Amino acid sequence: MRKIILAAMFLASAVAGASAADGKLVVYTSQPNTDAQHTVDAFMAKYPAVKVEWVRDGTPKILAKLRAEIEAGQPQADVLLIADVVTMEGLKKEGRLLAYPEADVSGIEAALYDKDKTYFSTKLITTGIVYNTKAPFVPASWEDLTKPEAKGLVAMPSPLTSGAAMIHTVTLTGNLPEGWDYYDALAKNGAQASGGNGDVLKAVSGGDKLFGMIVDYMPIREKAKGAPVEFVFPREGVSAVTEPVAILSTAKNTEAAKAFVDFLLSKDGQEAAAKMGYIPARADIALPAGYPDRSSIKVLSYDAAAALANDAANKEKFGAVMSQ
Repeated sequence: MRKIILAAMFLASAVAGASAADGKLVVYTSQPNTDAQHTVDAFMAKYPAVKVEWVRDGTPKILAKLRAEIEAGQPQADVLLIADVVTMEGLKKEGRLLAYPEADVSGIEAALYDKDKTYFSTKLITTGIVYNTKAPFVPASWEDLTKPEAKGLVAMPSPLTSGAAMIHTVTLTGNLPEGWDYYDALAKNGAQASGGNGDVLKAVSGGDKLFGMIVDYMPIREKAKGAPVEFVFPREGVSAVTEPVAILSTAKNTEAAKAFVDFLLSKDGQEAAAKMGYIPARADIALPAGYPDRSSIKVLSYDAAAALANDAANKEKFGAVMSQ
């Protein structure tokens, strides 16, 4: 009888916790439209008293919209769910993010969330190598893209237009022994940097290029649909963007915002991310089909604060190296 009473009390507490969040929640996100809808639907299934309104665009455009609203004194978003921690670091520095010290980060490495708990990584989107099945060799290392057999056959997104690509560039130059000389070797080998990840996938799957740097889920999804592509996690390691979530300091509905963060970091939320084909941030959630064992994926170190401080210099350096 005591166990039954305790179970009933626990259930009542859980229901009360879920029902404490209600009203309208405004989410600004850079997730693809389909993924954003899946995320919102999964959240509202657990918190039916909350009505989510979401706005989707690329991170730079989302940030421009937010800044315009702040300038007008009418910020609309309660929550940001965007691509990279560099943007979050900038907003944190400006005092735009609300700390959430009570957030449950069980199963998530400390390196994947802000030490002051103003933003939290929700997944890992790594950048590795895609190759066409007609390629002359199977790449296993970043160095392979500088081989003579890959001359003129490598595509990559431009860090001048893609935040994830800039994170990747900074990560590789900071971890590979050659540093910026690696990109110098790529340029001399005829590597082409333009557009975004979608452009790389199109070029490699279509055979215009046979190798590329790209985020993991794109070629893995396309291979499952029958595209002639394979994805490789290079032995040196991969860079990663982590799609962090944060509550704005100007949020109108902080209770619902906290519930949204809680959901994304919870087992249910992380399993939803895996079902969409992403590597979950929590180590206790299985990876989607098409990925290797988590233990075989080495994520290279990355200093978001330093990258923010050196962003203009890094873009200038990349432009100079690749235009020679």
